[in-house]
Amino acid sequence: MQLRTTLFRVLAAATLVPALALAAPKTQARSVSRPSKQYTVEQFIATTKLSEASFSPDEKRVLFSSNQSGIFNAYTLPLEGGKPKALTQSKTDSTYAVSFFPKDERILFTRDQGGNEADHLYVRAPDGKERDLTPGEKLKAQFVNWSGDDSAFYVLTNERDARSFDVYRYDAKTYARTLVYQNDTSLFFAAVSPDGKWLAFEKTRTNYDTDLHLYNVETKELKHITPHQGDVFFEASTFDPGSTALYFLTDQGSEFKRVARYELATGKVEDVERTDWDVMYTAFSRKGGYRVTAINEDGRTVIRVHDVKAGKPLALPQLPAGDITSVTISDSEKRMAFYHNGDRSPSNLYVYDFGTKKVTRLTDALSRELDPEDLVEAQVVRFKSFDGMEIPNILFKPHQATPENKAPAIVWVHGGPGGQTRKGYSPMLQYLVNHGYVVLGINNRGSSGYGKTFFTADDQKHGREPLQDCIEARKYLASLPYVDAERIGIAGGSYGGYMVLAALAFHPDAFKVGIDIFGVSNWLRTLESIPPWWESQRESLYKEIGDPVKQAQMLRDVSPLFHAEKISKPLLVLQGANDPRVIKPESDEIVEAVKKNGVPVEYVIFPDEGHGFTKKKNEVEAYSRMRGFLDSHLKAAKPSAVN
Repeated sequence: MQLRTTLFRVLAAATLVPALALAAPKTQARSVSRPSKQYTVEQFIATTKLSEASFSPDEKRVLFSSNQSGIFNAYTLPLEGGKPKALTQSKTDSTYAVSFFPKDERILFTRDQGGNEADHLYVRAPDGKERDLTPGEKLKAQFVNWSGDDSAFYVLTNERDARSFDVYRYDAKTYARTLVYQNDTSLFFAAVSPDGKWLAFEKTRTNYDTDLHLYNVETKELKHITPHQGDVFFEASTFDPGSTALYFLTDQGSEFKRVARYELATGKVEDVERTDWDVMYTAFSRKGGYRVTAINEDGRTVIRVHDVKAGKPLALPQLPAGDITSVTISDSEKRMAFYHNGDRSPSNLYVYDFGTKKVTRLTDALSRELDPEDLVEAQVVRFKSFDGMEIPNILFKPHQATPENKAPAIVWVHGGPGGQTRKGYSPMLQYLVNHGYVVLGINNRGSSGYGKTFFTADDQKHGREPLQDCIEARKYLASLPYVDAERIGIAGGSYGGYMVLAALAFHPDAFKVGIDIFGVSNWLRTLESIPPWWESQRESLYKEIGDPVKQAQMLRDVSPLFHAEKISKPLLVLQGANDPRVIKPESDEIVEAVKKNGVPVEYVIFPDEGHGFTKKKNEVEAYSRMRGFLDSHLKAAKPSAVN
């Protein structure tokens, strides 16, 4: 499936959006006088990050990605456990595992260059030799899926036109490729049927008004299958294993997204599954014995695994409180690989045997130097904003924070604009909380996961109503008995970084400090310089944020760069030099402008990163600089009136 983005990728280390999760009992934050130990940033970063899972053809090993070496590479592990074996050895560019070949020991993986997001797709042979299957300059490629008979796989690449992704079919033996669809109209590719006869595309007008198109590979006919009036969301999830129907999500006639099905032969549409929250996606196992649905439920994700033949939900293994994520069912449908994480536990890889009901934990990702008892459980909390709208948040309370020992606090703003801060393990946030900072991860209006009305409430209002929610979040923090109301700052990444700059510029007395992590300072430039491969979403971005030609003055009015003279509070800015989404000049110019005010400004540039930090050495630098900045300008701040 083609990567769908909001304007900016959410900062992976801090805004948690699990792919799948199993419902677990809610836990309350424990009351402890203070942690038994405080830890260094190096001890937190010693924790290993893991992702992806693919079974070997004999289902005796699992392929995954890990940053245990300090940078992501591809590894395998035996299903009975053991020491991970590195299959790739990159020391400079993050490498992510994609899949074993279904019938042999070759693997597919992706790699970009220093975080520039220009991913290429590679194959690794059993002897360790690597081959770039998508060679060339200035292109981006992505693996889609295997064909139903495993004889080929599908790949997207924008080599012909940087604005559009064409669909290619690669022979699994020779790597000879065939153009399946030339994407001349910049449609958003969504799915290919197992028999290879159908492609699903999306046309995006806004984040909440989309259409589905079906392409018949044999007749070369492109058919619009979702004509509608008004604003309705449609998103293709998957074709069924028999290539008889397209499963998709829609909010037509409702507040929340549900699962529906379009029969290819008749055009009949029927609902399949709905809930009182947004469905994130649904997917089948290869043989069709199981269908997995992910539901975005109040800051976490709940999964339902449907036994298709039995027509009933499948009972899943009982694990400690937390989320099951990234579920992968083996081709034989005898095993399931997944990750499990909690607020105080990073993702660990597990395998579940459907027959024996045995659960095997394969990894121990948390640094051995960290005691989970010293970390904190997050709470879902809500407050009423200035206009009465209820705002959901994720609250991290340090053990040592008490009414007698009031703590400084931070409003953390996620990326997006339509991202979401969730429960789950964040080394960055746990590090700050461990050192005495209360953190409130706000899901301001416009955040995903809370229905159509809430999601669309920020459109064309950036820098105003959503920002006002952040100001109200400061007031909420100030009302907590264990928070020092005179020491509250704001921090965020990507769109959250914009909110930090906007808060300091448009509400200069609200926060004591700001931390901007690759945030937008000039909307005009950012919208004009978006990566070319976002062409299919350009119209949607303009309707969400503003048109840089038709609404230039409005965008100028809400861009912090043009109001930088109002920023009077200490500012820390972190920026990846290769960021294709929020380019480096966005940070260069706001830093230069704020320095003219005589305000303390710290600026850290990472030459080998893009829109996020993927290397441990850079995480250590970034998080230590954040804490040092907060210790100097917030924790040590002398009491003074805060308006």
